[in-house]
Amino acid sequence: MKVGRYAVLLAARDSEYVERVYGGYFNVFIAAFGEEGERWDLFRVVDDEFPDMSELYKYDGFVISGSPYDAYGNDYWILKLCFLLQTLDAMEKKVLGICFGHQVLCRSLGGKVGKACSGWDIGLRTVKVVKDLWVPSFLEELDEMPSTLSIIECHQDEVFEVPMGAQVVAFSEKTGVEMFVIGQHILGIQGHPEYTKDILYNIIDRLLDNNSIQRDIAEKAKFGLETAEPDRKSWEKICRDFLKRRQNSSFS
Repeated sequence: MKVGRYAVLLAARDSEYVERVYGGYFNVFIAAFGEEGERWDLFRVVDDEFPDMSELYKYDGFVISGSPYDAYGNDYWILKLCFLLQTLDAMEKKVLGICFGHQVLCRSLGGKVGKACSGWDIGLRTVKVVKDLWVPSFLEELDEMPSTLSIIECHQDEVFEVPMGAQVVAFSEKTGVEMFVIGQHILGIQGHPEYTKDILYNIIDRLLDNNSIQRDIAEKAKFGLETAEPDRKSWEKICRDFLKRRQNSSFS
């Protein structure tokens, strides 16, 4: 039996908290999406560490992380990442983009991203799933999912326009493109299915300490986290089923 091989393209440096509690973001992703017997590799693209182009065929899927950088920026590593994503799309390799990853994936394939007019979105957000459209096989049992799902968000940029051929699968009152797909091999999610509440608590405190957000935004986000839970199991299942092309799965 073939062992699945996947890679995390890490676009952020580990925070002191995540390093201490989880051993780094890489471990957070494996805990959320990985399964026993699989091989997961780490490439710190934010530090210009990329997979060898001649080795791409060996991978079953790639996950692009969030990042404090702008997906529309022209830093060398971001442009290099865009080229890699275009290559993976041409190969029809599975690519899952999360937050920054969602945005840079969109940019790479011809969509438009930028600073959100409505400002920061931090905390729990209810997204609405679009059900009246054709869906790829990994979401073929979409009717078994609730019409809304709660997810942890932490972003001030967003997708304005999806690439040609893409379909918007979920949206929210705050963000028009919460999730999009292209065929069976591209999935972008604006929120963070991999985040635990404690990770977001720590990010909120750090953003507040360096004056990136106002106190009222921080307090509102924390209150939301104290009074509700993200639908982590459903989101993790969506991501795993996408990466591994599972069939006949249930979201119950």
